[in-house]
Amino acid sequence: MAPQSKPPLGRTVIALSAVSLLTDVSSEMIYPLIPAFLTMTLGVSAGFVGVIEGAAESVAALVKLASGWWSDRTPRRKPLVVAGYSLAAFARPLVALATSGWQVLGIRLVDRVGKGIRSAPRDALLADSAPADARGRAFGFHRAADNLGAVLGPLCAFVLLRWMGVPIRTVFWLAAIPAVLAVVVLVVAVRERGDRSRETGVRPEAGAVSPADHSTAALGGRFWGVLTAVFVFTLGNSTDAFLLLRAAELGVPIAVAPLIWAALHVVKSVSNTPGGALSDRVGRRPVVLAGWLLYAAVYVGFALASAAWHAWALFMIYGLVFGLSEGTEKALVADLAPVARRGAAFGWYNLAIGIGTLPASLLFGALWNRFGSPVAFVVGASIALAASCTLLAVPRVASVSRSSEKSGA
Repeated sequence: MAPQSKPPLGRTVIALSAVSLLTDVSSEMIYPLIPAFLTMTLGVSAGFVGVIEGAAESVAALVKLASGWWSDRTPRRKPLVVAGYSLAAFARPLVALATSGWQVLGIRLVDRVGKGIRSAPRDALLADSAPADARGRAFGFHRAADNLGAVLGPLCAFVLLRWMGVPIRTVFWLAAIPAVLAVVVLVVAVRERGDRSRETGVRPEAGAVSPADHSTAALGGRFWGVLTAVFVFTLGNSTDAFLLLRAAELGVPIAVAPLIWAALHVVKSVSNTPGGALSDRVGRRPVVLAGWLLYAAVYVGFALASAAWHAWALFMIYGLVFGLSEGTEKALVADLAPVARRGAAFGWYNLAIGIGTLPASLLFGALWNRFGSPVAFVVGASIALAASCTLLAVPRVASVSRSSEKSGA
């Protein structure tokens, strides 16, 4: 029998992927430079770096829940997505004006609020548009484009800083260009079906479903079990700014930080689509578990590392963690959530990650300051192992099928 051809991903999936690519070019021109900018230019401590990143992501997570919930109650998700991308595009380059760590914190909070507004509605829109039997591949493709942007962004920063001698604050200003282009592509190219009533039960003129359809119980026990495992994993998954600080501690020059960051995202981008497609074939949970166990191994590696080349090797392996888990986790959320609850489901998923990020970053920074970086990395690895055990305890999820599209898997 001839193998079946893969279903096309569709215009909306591809357009949203392009938007994410451009947005990450913008954000990743800035992000890998922020740790050094904060500690060396503005004179803040490693612990305060954790405060900034943890607080920013936690605020974003709270907004994601509200935005996802609201997008389920309206006939169109796209306006929220546009608003979120536009706010972040305006705020992000303002880091160029910062003269203190507290100002960077404020700017990062506004940036992350924009991300919070857009993320859950965007993921729900993508899940609405992706073929049911290729959902893992669709989310993997989207993450691949996102991570490709995270390759191009640091490379742009490196060229501007190292080859053209552009001041770091000017690099922050130039990051506004791809951010604005992302908003333009979103407005022009993304098409949302105007009537989701056949899928969600939402009447277009009413823009809402009954309160019972929006109860938390409707998401089911397996969803909450998976969400608990994700939350536990997040408690050991502090901001990646600490990985950049560890690389500097191992002897990677600051000017080269954008390159190691870009190399990480090359691996992410290359592995995202195959990782998501693998979950379409063998199931979501085995692929997520493989990613989490690899994460634990990488963190142990960072604890034991003693040379700059160790940092390079570990960053490359770390990229495979994202290839296995990023798109697969989101596909699993879409499998478990009823169609009418997808916005809220992605909101809860992002909230679990966000509220875990702040204590994770605070704990990691405190352990680093008190006991040194190796202890902090070992603790992070141990929490990842605990999360893997939690996920194993969740009742097995049936493979996605076209019939599960109606039942929420």
